[in-house]
Amino acid sequence: MPSRRNLIQMTDTEIENYLSSAHTLIVISNGRRGFPHPMPMWFARNSDGTLVCTTFGKSQKVVNWKRDARATLLVESGHEYTDLKGVVIYADTEIVSDEDQVVEVLVSINSKGRTLNDDQLSKLRETVKRTATKRVALKFTPQKYVSWDHTKLGGQY
Repeated sequence: MPSRRNLIQMTDTEIENYLSSAHTLIVISNGRRGFPHPMPMWFARNSDGTLVCTTFGKSQKVVNWKRDARATLLVESGHEYTDLKGVVIYADTEIVSDEDQVVEVLVSINSKGRTLNDDQLSKLRETVKRTATKRVALKFTPQKYVSWDHTKLGGQY
């Protein structure tokens, strides 16, 4: 009998599709006293596989990642056991202060799942630019994925 772990593991393509359709990422930094510091964040996924979000430059998350760049990230869904899906990502964190890059991350997050024309993108860019001055971008480079998709069990567990 095949391992149940192997049965529910997502393929690379399934992980990519799942992350591309999700909006909220739980980002977990390591706090000063060793306690995990989880926070929900909207995010986008770049074509190179990195994940990005923004936060205020003085936030506790930024303080934590300046001290320890390791991050654990979680996307999950499902209301019944048979519907549970998720991906845990172990990643390295880069804090990006460049305002133009922060604006592009904000545009990417706020346009996720939508098709915008050039005029709409320009208006969105101007709107998010007002908030970018106090923000940084967080760029997560995945090192390892752990995934599960209980729908692959066909109701058998």
